[in-house]
Amino acid sequence: MLDNDGIIPVLARAVREVEAAAQRGPVTPSVRTKFQVVALLMREERARAKADTTSSEASRADELKRLDGIATILAKAAARDTSLLGVLAEDAEVSDSAKSLRRDMLRTAGVEAGPEEVVPADPSVVTAPGERRVVPQSVVSRQLANPFMVPDFSHATPRTSGPRQLATWELLGPLLTSFERATNAATACMKLPEPGSLQAPGRLELMPHQAQLVAAAASGHRTFLLADEPGLGKTAQALLAAEAANAFPLLVVVPNVVKTNWARESGLWTPRRTATVIHGDGHSIDGFADIVIVNYEVLDRHIGWLGAHGFRGMVVDEAHFIKNRSSQRSQHVLQLADKIRSRVTRPLMMALTGTPLINDIEDFKAIWQFLGWIDEKKPLGQLMEELEHIGLTPADPGFYPAARRAVVNRGIVRRRKVDVAADIPARRIADLPVELDDEAGRSIREAERELARRLVSRYENALATRTSGAVVDGIDHELVRRVAVWERDDTTTTKTDENVFSMMRRIGQAKAGLAADYTAQLARNVGKVVFFAKHVDVMDVAEETFARRGIRYSSIRGDQTPKSREKNIDAFVNDPDVSVVVCSLTAAGVGLNLQVASNMVLAELSWTDAEQTQAIDRIHRIGQVEPVTAWRIIASQTIDTRIAELIDSKAGLAARALDGSDEEVSSSVDVQLEALVALLTDALSEAA
Repeated sequence: MLDNDGIIPVLARAVREVEAAAQRGPVTPSVRTKFQVVALLMREERARAKADTTSSEASRADELKRLDGIATILAKAAARDTSLLGVLAEDAEVSDSAKSLRRDMLRTAGVEAGPEEVVPADPSVVTAPGERRVVPQSVVSRQLANPFMVPDFSHATPRTSGPRQLATWELLGPLLTSFERATNAATACMKLPEPGSLQAPGRLELMPHQAQLVAAAASGHRTFLLADEPGLGKTAQALLAAEAANAFPLLVVVPNVVKTNWARESGLWTPRRTATVIHGDGHSIDGFADIVIVNYEVLDRHIGWLGAHGFRGMVVDEAHFIKNRSSQRSQHVLQLADKIRSRVTRPLMMALTGTPLINDIEDFKAIWQFLGWIDEKKPLGQLMEELEHIGLTPADPGFYPAARRAVVNRGIVRRRKVDVAADIPARRIADLPVELDDEAGRSIREAERELARRLVSRYENALATRTSGAVVDGIDHELVRRVAVWERDDTTTTKTDENVFSMMRRIGQAKAGLAADYTAQLARNVGKVVFFAKHVDVMDVAEETFARRGIRYSSIRGDQTPKSREKNIDAFVNDPDVSVVVCSLTAAGVGLNLQVASNMVLAELSWTDAEQTQAIDRIHRIGQVEPVTAWRIIASQTIDTRIAELIDSKAGLAARALDGSDEEVSSSVDVQLEALVALLTDALSEAA
């Protein structure tokens, strides 16, 4: 290929124009569009070049080098005008003008631009702005084991015939208007059946409001916009509804920060079902699993095989993420929903969100479309039948309350904490496990293994030099405890060696962004949230995250003057626009009254239950009218999990001590020691 042939020269000219515009000053909308199109085409060309097996290694390397040059210029332009980064966001809209420019640039390069929505047959081909398409090997194995996946049309609903008085009416606008006109007395929840004798698995307890939704699924209802407030168990309801509807295999699309929690909850609430989580290219997934959990960020590269997998149900968590119907994220979710409905007549479709409306009533549209209630132009299926049954048109005032009831009856379920306060504890701690699957997470796990190796070495040396002559069959637990005490009290450990304190600090730093992300989601859902952390750097990361998300916050730290502290407290308590207060566990753990919030996030673990309880008591106090939920962020597959268990077990001892038991109340030293004992015991057990 000549250097002036193909798409790369076209991209090179365009990117120079973008760079020149950025140097002159604030860029215009047309320059932003050109920046976006160049970036998308560059990604496509890079993926095509990497997948090209017909050209030589030298040719591919040269092409990738030229593309890297274009990427460098894009980065320089974005550094000059950071507004350009917005058009590369995952939910950024690809406008009609961008699509038109893309076609023009491809035509100039001599490349035929195909239809926008066509999914390439080759899974390695990219569609902008996603990554390459992949098919994990275990999925291929499942496809080979089930070559004939017969569509299920056994539950088709017969359509009624008759005159259609609404056939010529535009109805989506009136349906949205029916919600805008609703009074406070208008119901926001479909009528749910009595729960009957539904039982939760194992020792779990199903709350009455949860059981009602599961009973609705068991009775045949198949579409739900579950908009309960956070803390009311939407995850459990969705999983048990899938069990009641036999909606397996089940696809669950979630934000990255909660996908590990979904896997854990699946094991608790549907223990007979296997769950698998897609990370990256999905090399480790189980293609035969009953529940497939995928986060929005990697959905694009798996959409091909997911659409043909034979799912009988789909759950979209934090469904307000798809509110922008023109974004790639929304289009992928809607495309998968259509694929599932094309193979199963009445699949279970559930949209979970504590905030069904983010900006305005239009945000409903994408969720309704995912559920199959509407398409881009009109109501569909049973919703249309119910609107016809009203016997009125949008010209009649009575149409609007009746139309709203018709939509609600399709499956809107909305309960607030205060509405079901009798169902839930006045105060509860909800653990949210997160996966540290980046470089920091791998480094932490390796450091934990190194600490365990050091403990084992100390144990073995002590065993070898023992002079008492005592012989213990198996693990000598008394010696294990002595070794743990030595490690805890050792002041000669070099600064480069990890200890349990530095380990927990590193884990806190690695969790900071994920904890802040979840806090941002909560703030969007429920309003005011209290964020607690032990270390200043974790607080800094949280505040940077909130600033990027456009979430107003105040801060309570130990280095503030009394006047500044009072100002920040007042801003959180009295300013409705301040959604989050970022608190130091040391500086704000006592003496504050923050019961204006009923949700808090504990980004880092305390060393004692007492310290944790003091933080929770900032919102669980006299004047609090709602049940309180403390969301504790736990790094799975690390010592964080073990320490959380130890804190909870020590809390039981403390409670018994306060009730008159002879047990001593545990100190932080006890938890540190027990963590080291557990780490060494586990290492010795694995080596045995």
